[in-house]
Amino acid sequence: MRLYSGPLSMFGAKAEIALGEKGMAFELVMVPFDMKALYTPKHPEVERINPKRQVPVLVDGDLEIFDSTQIFEYLESVRPEPPLWPTEPRARARARLLEHKSDEVYFPHIIRLMGDRRAAGAHDGAARFYDELERRLAASGGEEAWLAGPYGFADIAFYMAQLFGERMGAPLTNAQPRLKAWRERMGGRPAVRRVAGAMARYLLAEGRTLPGFLARLAQV
Repeated sequence: MRLYSGPLSMFGAKAEIALGEKGMAFELVMVPFDMKALYTPKHPEVERINPKRQVPVLVDGDLEIFDSTQIFEYLESVRPEPPLWPTEPRARARARLLEHKSDEVYFPHIIRLMGDRRAAGAHDGAARFYDELERRLAASGGEEAWLAGPYGFADIAFYMAQLFGERMGAPLTNAQPRLKAWRERMGGRPAVRRVAGAMARYLLAEGRTLPGFLARLAQV
């Protein structure tokens, strides 16, 4: 099994963490990346397999797939244990929806901040999403709660999206103490720490300033 990713690919990191959580052996191929040129030139295998010419791309024998959510679904099918989607249908649907919202509702605000740190409405949009998840954690009770029932893909997806949100000027605040505690628990998971820590070290090598929780992971 081979995963094509990039040193600052949020979606590639999602897939890499999932593989780690499943305990699956794989070869990680980091495609060429530069802070100015970005992913140019494109890796020929990524360009061949994905019409969007983006990572992540997963190759497993004669199977070639792309998109982090599609990779999640495949991994859950071929390695059901440990489960990273809830087994109960309604709970699974809610977890899948949260994973989708992390990518398609929350993260577009962060993309706007990448272009303009003062983008109108982007900070408010991110804060509304944080408050929604804070309420979700409060309703679930307990100090070890995850975002969608048991730990899983929904947690992985939002952790990586929020990592970029924090860096782009949409931080968690004291209004989200449960979400902050959740983020610390995420950083304590070996698969998360390994992937996010590597990303943090890459950013430091490029002279970038890191938020506190990410700087701590760089030291591991």
